[in-house]
Amino acid sequence: MLQEEQSATSRYLTAVVFADVAGFSRLMADDDIGTTRRWEELRRTVLIPLAARFGGRLAEFAGDAILMAFPSVVGALNWAIEVQGMHDEQPQTNLSDLQLRFAINVEDVVIDGDHMLGDGINIASRIHQAANPGQIVITGLARELVGNRVAVHYRDLGTPRLKNINRIVHLYAAEPMDGSEDPILHHPYLEWTSRPAVAVLPFRCGPGDSADEYFGSGITEDIITGLSRSRTMHVIARASTLRFVERTDDIRDIAAQLGVNYVLDGSVRRQKDVLRISAQLVSVAENRSIWAEHFDGSTQDIFDFQDSIVTQVVASLELRLRAAETARVRSRPTASLDAYDCVLKAASQLYDFSDDSFRLSGLALERALTLDPDYAQAHAFSGWRLNFLIGEERSTDPVRDRARAFDHARRAIALDPGDAFSQVVAAHLTSFVAGRPTEAMTIFDTALSIDENSALGWAMSGITMSYLGHRDDAMKRFRNAFKLSPFDWLNFSWWCGAGMAEFVGGDYPAAASWLHKAHTANPRYAATLRMLAATLALDGNDTEARAVAQQLLALDSTFSVDRFMSWYPLARDEDKTALREGLLLAGLPA
Repeated sequence: MLQEEQSATSRYLTAVVFADVAGFSRLMADDDIGTTRRWEELRRTVLIPLAARFGGRLAEFAGDAILMAFPSVVGALNWAIEVQGMHDEQPQTNLSDLQLRFAINVEDVVIDGDHMLGDGINIASRIHQAANPGQIVITGLARELVGNRVAVHYRDLGTPRLKNINRIVHLYAAEPMDGSEDPILHHPYLEWTSRPAVAVLPFRCGPGDSADEYFGSGITEDIITGLSRSRTMHVIARASTLRFVERTDDIRDIAAQLGVNYVLDGSVRRQKDVLRISAQLVSVAENRSIWAEHFDGSTQDIFDFQDSIVTQVVASLELRLRAAETARVRSRPTASLDAYDCVLKAASQLYDFSDDSFRLSGLALERALTLDPDYAQAHAFSGWRLNFLIGEERSTDPVRDRARAFDHARRAIALDPGDAFSQVVAAHLTSFVAGRPTEAMTIFDTALSIDENSALGWAMSGITMSYLGHRDDAMKRFRNAFKLSPFDWLNFSWWCGAGMAEFVGGDYPAAASWLHKAHTANPRYAATLRMLAATLALDGNDTEARAVAQQLLALDSTFSVDRFMSWYPLARDEDKTALREGLLLAGLPA
C-alpha cells in the first residue's frame, strides 16, 4: 500500500518577476483567438526558455500575466532586459504588439508544492501598475542587491500607495544603457576600505499587531535605501541583516559577522494609537552610542510619519558619521591616507577660510586625485573648493580657477551621474560662478530627484533662488535644509543665504538677524561680512555697518565694491542697486 506523501512547505529568499501584457483587454477585443495564440507562443518560445538561461522558471500563469521565480535578482533583471531588447530589435514580428510590463521584487516566499505564496509576490503583482508598456520597475531592496552589476540607469519613482500592502515600498524604473555608454561605471568609492560600513538592523517590534512588523520593516528598508545614496558610506544590504530579526547576540558580535564599524539599531513600540520609534547609532570601535533619537507619531497618518522618520534619520546619520570619520583622519598626515580619507581631510580643513586651510585642502585633494584620477567625489570637492576660493576673492587667477572648477564638476558627473553632491556642485557653479541661476535650477532639480534628503541641495538652491529675487521660494528651501541637517558644518553659509533672501525681499531687520547668526558661527566668511555690512547700512545702523566693513577689509585689503559687483550674480537690477548702495554706505571703497 502506497503511503500518501506529505506536502512540504518551505521558505526561500527568491527574486520574483511579475509580467503582464499591456493593453491585453483591447487586444482580446480586437482578436481574441489571435491574441491568445501569440501570447502562448511568446511564453513558450521566448519567456520560459530565456528564463531558464538565468536559472529562472515559470511559477504561475493566469490570463495576461505570468509570475517568474529566479534564484538571483541579477538574473531576473537581465532576463527582463533581454526580453525587452528582443521586442525592440524585432518590431515586425507577429509578437511585436505584445508589450510587457515587468515588476521585480526580492523577498522570503513560501513554496507550497508547485505554488509560491507570500507578501513579496503580492508586492510584485501590485507594483507592475507603476510600469509603462515595455518598462521594468524594481523595488529598492532588489536594486540594492543588484548594485552596479547590471548596466542600467535607475529613475526614482518614489513610494506610491499600493492597494492592500501595509508597508511603504520604494520603486525605481530600471532603464538599460544604450550601446554608446560604458556599462562599467566608475565607482571607486566602493573600493576604499577606510569608508565607514554601516548595518541597519531590522527594527524590533513589541508584542501586538503584525502591522507594526510591516511598519518596522518598511522603515528599515527605506533607511537602507536612503543611506545607500550616500557616497560617504557603505551600507550592508537588507538581505544580509534579516537574519538578525530575532537577535540575541551582542552588537559587537553582529558587527563582526557583518564586517561593519557602525550599527543602527531601532525599535517600534505602540501605545493605543501612538507609535514610538527609537533609534541609536553605535560606534563599534568605541562601544558607545554616538547618536540616539526617538520619534512619536499617530497611526492615523502612518505613511507620512514613516516618511518623516526616514528623512530625519538618514540626514542625521550622514552628519554624525561624517563628523566621526573626520575626527579619525584630521590629525593624520596626508601621505598616509587613501583617496577617500584625503577628501574627508580636505573637507575638514576648507571651512576655516584661512590661506593655510585653502592651501592644505588643495594639497589633500591633489593627493586624492593622484591616488585615483577617476574618483568622482574628489573631482566634485575640488570644484567645490575652487568655488569658495573664487567667492571669497582669494583666487590669484579667477579666470583659470573658474575653468578648472567646471572641468572638475563635469568630470565628477561623467564618472558618477547618480551622485547628488556632484550635481549640486555643478548647479552652484553654474549659478554663482557662471552667473546663470535660471539654468542652475534645472541641475538642482536633478540633484534633488537623486536625493530628496540632500540638505546641501535644498540650501544651495535656496541661495540661487535668492539671486533670482524669489524670497519666499528661497526661504522654503532653507527651511527644508535646516530641518534635514540642523547642525550642518555649512550652516553658517546657509544662514548667510537666508539673510540674502530676506535682503532681496526688502526685510533688512530679518536679514540682519540671519547674517549675525552666520557671522557668529564663522567670522572669517567674507560672503557674510559683505552682505551684513550692506544690510546694516541700509537699515540705518551706520556704526555697526562700518565696523563690519573694517572686518572685511582686514580679511581682504584690496576689496572693491565695483569689482565685486561686476561678477556677483544678482539677477534683478533693483537688488544690485541696493547691494551696491549698502556697501558704499558702510564705507567700503568703490
